[in-house]
Amino acid sequence: MTQYIKVTEGKYFGEPGVTLSVTDLQVKVTPATVTEGQKVTLTCSTTCTLRDNPNPTYIWYKNGHVTNQSNSLFLNPVSSEDAGRYSCAVEGHEVLHSPEETLTVRYGPKNTSVSVSPSGEIVEGSSVTLTCSSDANPPVQSYTWYKKNGGGYQRMTGPQHVFNQIQSSDTGEYYCEVQNEMGTDRSTTINMDVKYGPKNTSVSVSPSGEIVEGSSVTLTCSSDANPPVDEYTWYKKNVTSPKASGKSYSITNISSEDSGEYYCEAENKIASSNSTALMINVAGDSEEEVM
Repeated sequence: MTQYIKVTEGKYFGEPGVTLSVTDLQVKVTPATVTEGQKVTLTCSTTCTLRDNPNPTYIWYKNGHVTNQSNSLFLNPVSSEDAGRYSCAVEGHEVLHSPEETLTVRYGPKNTSVSVSPSGEIVEGSSVTLTCSSDANPPVQSYTWYKKNGGGYQRMTGPQHVFNQIQSSDTGEYYCEVQNEMGTDRSTTINMDVKYGPKNTSVSVSPSGEIVEGSSVTLTCSSDANPPVDEYTWYKKNVTSPKASGKSYSITNISSEDSGEYYCEAENKIASSNSTALMINVAGDSEEEVM
């Protein structure tokens, strides 16, 4: 027999003591391990009998917000958006929630994408980073990078691919492929257009062969650049001022005074480049031109 001892007014303690056991509402998830696409059932249960409502309706909460009103919550098929913290309460007793049960949904990679840093124009010689992002549970375990190159591909591994000094040859379309134990996914392609100043600048002469006094000659400047060359300037060695502008320079009724070394300067918004000099020898009526 328990003896009660009054300690303070209105409060009693028993000797040797009283043990009180309360069984509360609980959420059960079936199956315990959930994969996207499966049927999942959430059941609210208690061992207590509600005298005023022996067959109660339960109110379901997801992340603290009401989501449904039913005896059990069926998710068929379950998706990654269903993941969250679930609890339940008896209708009419909504202040008494069950403990929250976390629903974790496993799924393969999705929404895979590639980003470029820094954004904006990419200039040869700068540092550029490609980053592959994907939504997956469990997290992505492997990343593989591909560069479209004609009919073939170049493979690179890691969530990021860094070009410490990017080159014009790195121009192309890139995408990543990701994988976890649930599946694989690939991003759409992203185009990397590497800008660079003129290079391989050279001069050609037409017609080729002997240049005879009184004939016409055209010099043409060629250069590889991105964006394309927007300004060409022609120079003759030992002459201070430019001779002409434009991709081609034509000399009509050429004379021996036009003999000399000619070169062009090619320029775009990135940089400029000079060609090597081309020697023009103008032969007289009895002279033989040496090119």
